[in-house]
Amino acid sequence: MAGTMHDFRKMADEVRNWGRWGAADEVGTLNFITPEKVVEAAGLARQGKVFPLGVDFGSNGPQGAFKFRNNPVHVMTVDGGDADTLVRYGPEWLRNAVAHDVSAFFADNPFRFNDDMVVMNLQAASQWDALSHVYYEDKLYNGFPADSVTSFGAYHCGIDKVDGKGITSRGVLLDVVRFRGAEVFLEPGSPVTPDELDAVARSQGVQVRSGDVVLVHTGWWTRFSATGDGAEAGSGLDWRCAAWLHANEVAAVAADNLMVEDPDPSAGVEGTFLPMHMLCLRDMGLMLGEYWDLGALSADCAADGIYEFQLIAPPLSVVGAVGSPVNPIAIK
Repeated sequence: MAGTMHDFRKMADEVRNWGRWGAADEVGTLNFITPEKVVEAAGLARQGKVFPLGVDFGSNGPQGAFKFRNNPVHVMTVDGGDADTLVRYGPEWLRNAVAHDVSAFFADNPFRFNDDMVVMNLQAASQWDALSHVYYEDKLYNGFPADSVTSFGAYHCGIDKVDGKGITSRGVLLDVVRFRGAEVFLEPGSPVTPDELDAVARSQGVQVRSGDVVLVHTGWWTRFSATGDGAEAGSGLDWRCAAWLHANEVAAVAADNLMVEDPDPSAGVEGTFLPMHMLCLRDMGLMLGEYWDLGALSADCAADGIYEFQLIAPPLSVVGAVGSPVNPIAIK
């Protein structure tokens, strides 16, 4: 059942962390990751098993179905054929001074190189939402003005402000797919509730503690890998899970789907879109990770019964960006 705006505002007041870490704070719940928490997380790397959680950044990524984001475009700027071409023809027809100098260098030197570039949305695949990504009523997290995000980027709460934290902590996987006995993924129409998150944790024998990064396995990425349909919906966290994240002092949350929260408007808040994004990013100051591949990690956790691990997931420090690609790893 959808909530009302009254319900939403009541919860916003309950979870809002503005001023909790000072008026100048721009990293929000990452403050829960203390030095002691980092030490604790490092102690969880006991078996030497490494699980890459990032997905490929390529032309077959999940963003092709959406009009406002595209899959990455990878372009070679120098490749193997360029060297011989420059040596053979460069001095005669190249008028660019730099190209002319390069051709001369290649002519009497065995060194060769390849170079490339990528054009992409920063949230094209595995990524973090910065706290400046979502706002409402002209305010970002901690009360910073929304118009401080301009065409030059985010002056407040940009992803670069996270650089000092690094985002390494104890990770906890909550495998909702396995808990429900779903064949592949959580089909639309069945949001994950706060009570269910507690039940999943109990069934796995794991506790969520202050400063943890919680990973929610919905099976969406496994489904996408099989179908290639980036527009196919699946279930995610009910918007009321924001209160659960707040109560457990979670540092950040990530999932293997496209929004973390459930996209079904009938299970959201009447009159608005993605209410959990608003509560987490704008009110709580809690970052969201999307499009993480949790398949191999979930299988291993089920096999050994250990659902905690060291998680290392720093974003790129793109100045003023409202999101960042990430290649997170879990170490057990």
